[in-house]
Amino acid sequence: MSGITLECCDGVGVITIDRPEKLNALTLAMYDELSNAFDEVRDDPAIGVVILTGAGDRAFCVGADLKESIPALAEERFDISEWDGAHQKHSRLFKPVIAAVNGLCLGGGFEIMLSTDLRIAADTARFGLPEAGVGVVPAGGTLARLTRQIPYPWAMELLLTGQPVDAATAERRGLVNRVVPAGDLLDEAFALAHRLLECSGTSLSVIKSATAQLSEMPLNAAFHAEALYGQQAFASPDAKEGLAAFSEGRTPQFPSRTEATKQPPEGHERG
Repeated sequence: MSGITLECCDGVGVITIDRPEKLNALTLAMYDELSNAFDEVRDDPAIGVVILTGAGDRAFCVGADLKESIPALAEERFDISEWDGAHQKHSRLFKPVIAAVNGLCLGGGFEIMLSTDLRIAADTARFGLPEAGVGVVPAGGTLARLTRQIPYPWAMELLLTGQPVDAATAERRGLVNRVVPAGDLLDEAFALAHRLLECSGTSLSVIKSATAQLSEMPLNAAFHAEALYGQQAFASPDAKEGLAAFSEGRTPQFPSRTEATKQPPEGHERG
């Protein structure tokens, strides 16, 4: 059955957009399922890092199923803000999210990728925003996010022309962290996820929360707020353990990670 699946193994949650026969295009129901999956990983103490990917090797996600979504939006039977959770707008998910981009990443799929923190692309991936060519706009976070993530001229080229770019170009323009052979994509994503799990969960949460908030503030106010965020980390049990481990020359056992290490690997599906 098509839908969104969520599996958890060794502290890593894997969310998969699972509709490969339709290039992982999202139905309206799947948008709700994706939003719920993000909420589940946010609230699950056994999950410290999230990998988001698409089923199969042809597409990460090509966005909304236009046959369903465009009529609903045009007839005002559906409010686009109902997709906010899937696009992680106003999100309180402060765990790192890694996009493992396999194949086509277009339209709403591109928008969902922009909501992630780290991005690894298969060398076969292609990225594009074709909305202007069909008379709509990418209003799932892209108009607000893209020019904040990459230089303005490159962002506008993607937005205005609708022309897709290959993985190497996406890497040069700063859309993705790195490009790897398609067959190595998930291995690379898991290696990165496990590297993050070696870090303090408290530190990663504070970093993600702070960077989201401070970017909206004037510089002087941001400096003041940064100190408050820093104090949250400095006064945490993780900081005490990290400093003790450093002085004793051992690997830290962060309290924020104990829940994940206590949980046996398990998987569950939704959708």
